Parts: sequence; C-alpha cells; structure tokens
Amino acid sequence: MVKTHLFSAFSTTTLTSRLLLLTLVFSFFILVSFVFDFGESITIKFRFLLLAKRNRFQFRVGLKKMAPGGGAFREDVDSLPKATNYDIAIVKAEKSSSSVKPKIGLSEKHGISSMNGVHELLQCPVCGSSMYPPIHQCPNGHTLCANCKVRVHNSCPTCRFDLGDIRCLALERVAESLELPCQYQGLGCHDIFPYYSKLKHEQNCRFRPYNCPYAGSECSITGDIPTLVAHLKDEHKVDMHDGCTFNHRYVKSNPHEVENATWMLTVFNCYGKQFCLHFEAFQIGMAPVYMAFLRFMGEDSEARKYSYALEVGGYGRKLTWQGVPRSIRDSHKKVRDSQDGLIIPRALALFFSGGDGQELKLRVTGRIWKEL
Repeated sequence: MVKTHLFSAFSTTTLTSRLLLLTLVFSFFILVSFVFDFGESITIKFRFLLLAKRNRFQFRVGLKKMAPGGGAFREDVDSLPKATNYDIAIVKAEKSSSSVKPKIGLSEKHGISSMNGVHELLQCPVCGSSMYPPIHQCPNGHTLCANCKVRVHNSCPTCRFDLGDIRCLALERVAESLELPCQYQGLGCHDIFPYYSKLKHEQNCRFRPYNCPYAGSECSITGDIPTLVAHLKDEHKVDMHDGCTFNHRYVKSNPHEVENATWMLTVFNCYGKQFCLHFEAFQIGMAPVYMAFLRFMGEDSEARKYSYALEVGGYGRKLTWQGVPRSIRDSHKKVRDSQDGLIIPRALALFFSGGDGQELKLRVTGRIWKEL
C-alpha cells in the first residue's frame, strides 16, 4: 500500500516536470522565431534604405519625367510597385537624408556614370541647344527653350497645343544638380562646371575655336591657329612672311572709288606667333580714309605681351602709329570701327603718293617687338 502511494506520487512529479520542460522548450522556439523574424525585417528595411539612398536620383528623375496629361505620366505610375511597408522606409530615408543637393556629373573621368538620357532631356527639341530657365512645356509635357517658344508662336511643335505659360520646374531642378564638361573638351578644356555656369564659361573658354581672320569675304571656317594658318594660305592665298619687320607697298589705280573692302591681308610669323597685317579703305562718316592695323592670332592675354609700330609718309612728311595688336577674338569690323590703328585721310594719302593724285602709292613700314 505504501509502495503504491509512493509510486503514484513519483509519477505525478515526473509528469509535471515533463510538462514544464515542454512548456519551456515551446516558449524558447517562439522567442527564437520572433527574434529571427524581427531581425530579418530590420535587415530588409536597412537594405532597402541603402538601396533607396543609392538610387534616390534615378527615382526622382523617374518622377520628374511625369507631366500632367501626358502618356509618360501614366506609364511611370503603372510601373511603380504597390505600396508596402517598405514605402514608409523610403519616406523616412528621404526625410533623414542630408539637405545638401547631390551633384550629378556626366564625366567618366571623375568616376561617375554617364547620364546621357538626362542630358538629352535638357536639349531643346527645336534648336538642339541646352535649355536654361525658364524651360517651358505644353499641357502634354513637351518641353522647349524660351527662345524657341517665341519662334514657334506659342504653339507646341510636337502636339500643336497652346504652350501657355507653363514652366517645367521639375526639369529645372534636375539641371541644378548636374555638373557637365565643357563642350570644348576635345580641344583641350578638361574643366567640369555646374549646368547653369557651363554656358557662361564656354562663351569665354580659351579653347574655343577661332573665326577665320580674313575680312575679304564672309568666311565661316573656324578652328585652332594651325588650322586657320593653313586655311588662309591655301584657300585665301594670303602672303606668309617670316620676320618681325615689314615694308609693304600698296597701289590702287583709282583711289577715288573708296568702298568698304579689304585690300590686303598679310600674315607674319614672329617670335613663333602669327600676326595679321590689315590694310583697307573705308569711310568714317563721309570722309574716305585708309587704315592699317595689326591683329594677333591668339588670346588677348597673349596679344598684350607684344607691341607694334607703323609708319607711312613721303616728301619729307610721315605719320606714325604705335599700339598693341588686337586678338582675332575681336572681329575685323570691331577693330576697324574702333579706329585702333594707323588712319590716313585720303587727301594726305594722295599727297604721300605724289604725282597728279590719279594713283595711290603708299609704302607702309613697321615692326613687332615683345615687351619685357
């Protein structure tokens, strides 16, 4: 009887212990499962935050392509995934990110991937030039620059809708974040500029091509100095001389026929640089004059390192001029109209020529020197 009671008590104790052990094991698995799920959720959200931050610009560009009323708007919206808990993570990542705007460059030199698609968005579809604020768009989202808006008479060239006064602020914001290479990168300029500063730089970039200095015709050829020297020699048959002194004689059979035309252009190779000597007839007001001046084939900063002197005369009299050669960046007309050279009134030129004044015979001498 005692043995039976003891065995019953022992069995009850063992059963209670087993139930307690099973409860503890079950609780442990529940805890491990919860921790694993929570950790996986945190890991996924953390990875998504990194992905959102890395692809943040591409995400914004996708949104900025959307235009009210356009097909691109519906396509982009349909392509976006349905809202999940991760969308909240994107919003939090955007709010917690730095307020400094990212600079997106297009140069492979700086290790940044090319974004030609974004660059093409900023090209006006009408003129092909880069667009600067204000960038206009039609109700269907087609963009164009301010100059072309006037040219097309306020009618969208793509869909023929009235343009109105809608500005594409999204595209303007994209442009603010871009950094682009100078368009003369292939000619030696390797600088990178913010999008809105690029145009101003290119207007004065020292690597931009030079215009042909020949004034006898409207020549549209541009290029670097060696290219233009060869062009002047081969195409315009300009005389080429070596040396820093010159003595030229100009003759015209009928000096009373004065028209705005270049008479002669001569190129001198001096100090390893090229100089253009111009001599021509034109009018200042109603007075016919002759003018000689020198231009430097290079930048103005280089031209200021040189000086030149011109002299013309006869019968014991002479006119002299001393000055600094002008860069060919300044057009021939600009230099001539500024009267920056040796100017000879026709009456005095005929006196220097002698005879009966029926033929112009002028001898112009000069020299070029480098300032120390």
